[in-house]
Amino acid sequence: MISEFTTRGVVAGNPNAEEAAGSKQQFLRLHLPPDTTAILPLAQIAEVLTVPTAQIVPIPHLPAWVMGVYNWRGEILWIVDLGHKIGQAPLYQQGTSRSSYTAVVIHSTQQVAERQSDRKTGKKVLGLLVNQVEDMEWCNPDNIQSPPASAVTPELVPYLRGYFPKPNGEILVVLDGDSIIAGMPQSKTEAS
Repeated sequence: MISEFTTRGVVAGNPNAEEAAGSKQQFLRLHLPPDTTAILPLAQIAEVLTVPTAQIVPIPHLPAWVMGVYNWRGEILWIVDLGHKIGQAPLYQQGTSRSSYTAVVIHSTQQVAERQSDRKTGKKVLGLLVNQVEDMEWCNPDNIQSPPASAVTPELVPYLRGYFPKPNGEILVVLDGDSIIAGMPQSKTEAS
């Protein structure tokens, strides 16, 4: 489970992590080839899992970035090639044949708020296939900046919260999980 990974990996590895966190939020760092490093708020992540390719059931007549559905804990989980959705090369064109993919299961922040207030509502979850899950990042949301229009692909714009410049010069693309979920064909996310 991601919360166990967080406790062991980040806090245990850095005794000052809780103090340093202050007004910072925790994000999961993802690699999307060829050279995009993106982060998603940890609060929107339910789980990181390995999905066998053979267990993804393709659904016809949907956008190419929708890989299909997967049985996740007895529920239908729509699987999306995140890189392809935001304008990168599809996973199947990256030169390697895979028997499984890494999927980041996200849920809407509204669902998180409703769960915390103990109101049961319909779930909005989505499995995002990524090339690699890298690490956790602490970022101050106040330091997330709007990118220049010339630096962003049109496919990425609807799902972009901004970018986070690190002190070492690295730029992290900050994705908005709610926008990614909202970008699914409406009747399909409601069915999950």
